[in-house]
Amino acid sequence: MSLYLDYNATCPVRPQAIDAIAQTLGRVGNPSSIHAAGRTARAVVEAARNDIAALVGGPASTVVFTGCGTEANALAIDSAVATGSRRLIISAIEHDSFIETAKVSGAAVEYLPVTADGVADLAWLQARLAAWDPADGRPFVALMLANNETGVIQPVLEASELVRAAEGWLHVDAIQAAGKILTDSRAMGADTLAISGHKFGGPQGVGALTFGPRATLVRRQHGGGQERGRRAGTENVAGIAGLAAAARAAMVEAIDPAPRDAAAAALKALGAVVIGEAAPRLPNTLCVAMPGWGSDLQVMALDLAGLMVSAGSACSSGKVKASHVLVAMGQDELGGCAIRVSGGWGTTAADWASFVETWSKSHSQFVARHRAPAA
Repeated sequence: MSLYLDYNATCPVRPQAIDAIAQTLGRVGNPSSIHAAGRTARAVVEAARNDIAALVGGPASTVVFTGCGTEANALAIDSAVATGSRRLIISAIEHDSFIETAKVSGAAVEYLPVTADGVADLAWLQARLAAWDPADGRPFVALMLANNETGVIQPVLEASELVRAAEGWLHVDAIQAAGKILTDSRAMGADTLAISGHKFGGPQGVGALTFGPRATLVRRQHGGGQERGRRAGTENVAGIAGLAAAARAAMVEAIDPAPRDAAAAALKALGAVVIGEAAPRLPNTLCVAMPGWGSDLQVMALDLAGLMVSAGSACSSGKVKASHVLVAMGQDELGGCAIRVSGGWGTTAADWASFVETWSKSHSQFVARHRAPAA
């Protein structure tokens, strides 16, 4: 048996995206060239821009293609700092790509706390914005739409109302949410919003940032005038075509949370703890901890049985440290024994049932090996 349940790390590429990539790779043309081949390539890019605009909301002219979600996040931070923000408020559960970029941005960084369920503390945010020092420039707040480790969905619309009242800038990392739940940037009040193709069935190495009328973008990458002067470099035409194809497919699908919920109930019956259970979560994500059974041991045991899951963010794999997300939730004691199981467009109810069976068997074997010998 070989079963992949690590979609939140990277999603299998959808057949529609593979076809779009292959067709595009079979043609030649730089989108900046004015001859026929160049115009054909440009048409692919602009058609894709329309598709991504439909996914994230707003006019196609506000979609900027990037090399990944990390770059999209960085473009938002750098733009805010370049236009006057000298203090950044970022949620304590943001992805490392955002946290690390914020740390080196030159601006002061504060962390928006979360509840034990992993939901942003909006009362704290309201009080903090009410006490804002004008010397810190325009308030900049970053709140991801859904957490990559727990799947907990954040109250972005409510946060946007607070940020707008303070004349601030709200950035939304929708990288884990896009293709799974609604990601309409305008409806939720996001000033900038980032996505990444490989999280919903597109290829790796391509993402996008969309921006609203209250955000001003600056260039991080200098050179030619690509992306309307906002991001230099020849566009990844094949990757962009695959991104758009995956977006079109994702928008007509809905992930059923019932198989995930059944798996959660089965593991709870065996003594496991479901992280963020009381909060709204992505329908494909299960973060579960078994006290006494280390995360690394769980991942290895399941891998030996042909089942692939993770112990947290893929971008932090190999690092021996507690998840900053679970620490922020006050779940320090569970951090070392939690795993993340995530499905997606190719996952079936039978796959979730197989996970439960394999996990249960592996846990029984672990308990048997570590049972105290009889006196």
